[in-house]
Amino acid sequence: MNAIYILWLRQIKRYFRSKARIVGSIGQPLLFLVALGFGFGPVFAKAGEGDYLAFLSPGIIAMSILFTAVFNGIEIIWDRQFGFLKETLVAPVSRLNIMVGRTLGGATVALLQGLIVLAITIPLGFKPNILNLPLALVFMILIALFFTGLGTAIASLLEDMQGFQLIMNFIIMPVFFLSGALFPADGLPSALKYVLVGNPLAYGIDGLRAALVGGAHFGMGLDFLVLGIITTIILGIGSYLFTKIQI
Repeated sequence: MNAIYILWLRQIKRYFRSKARIVGSIGQPLLFLVALGFGFGPVFAKAGEGDYLAFLSPGIIAMSILFTAVFNGIEIIWDRQFGFLKETLVAPVSRLNIMVGRTLGGATVALLQGLIVLAITIPLGFKPNILNLPLALVFMILIALFFTGLGTAIASLLEDMQGFQLIMNFIIMPVFFLSGALFPADGLPSALKYVLVGNPLAYGIDGLRAALVGGAHFGMGLDFLVLGIITTIILGIGSYLFTKIQI
């Protein structure tokens, strides 16, 4: 447990040491909120769908968690290239404890990033349901754990950063854009509906949106059940692949 705590704390310290990283990770969500929230807001309202900023904000919060969580998992590749991972793995600590510590640290950092973005949305005009913030926090934690575990699983299979751009273009970006973060799930073509149903992030955003503004597409109970199950599975896969890393 001591090793888990040390690795968890190390991930958090690494995040707060990089002020540029904190500022940079806020820039993209802020751009989406301002450009899309205010740019498409009048069109969304004229279509009879209500306040687009209220609809968009949960998706952007989830986006910030998604990217931060995946990047924390992918840091394994960076640590491997510069020898830091080897120093960690040769320590008299089980690899499972190392993976748990890194994952909890990465998920905590991603959660903090999501909370920062949530705080930014409020001055812009987003009015979340304060009473349901604990429920929203549960979904934010599950999103953070899932994508940190996914990042760890991917990084355990890659040996250098050359495949990173491929992962971003063909996995992470489609997961975000086809999650219902930017558009309502109702009235979609059948093909996109099937993609949405198979997208893990869609359940996280749907649950987050239900908690903060109401109006879940799948239902909050189903969102929690599906996200909880797939998070458990991906953490198990990530743990297995991490224990098989060759140094």
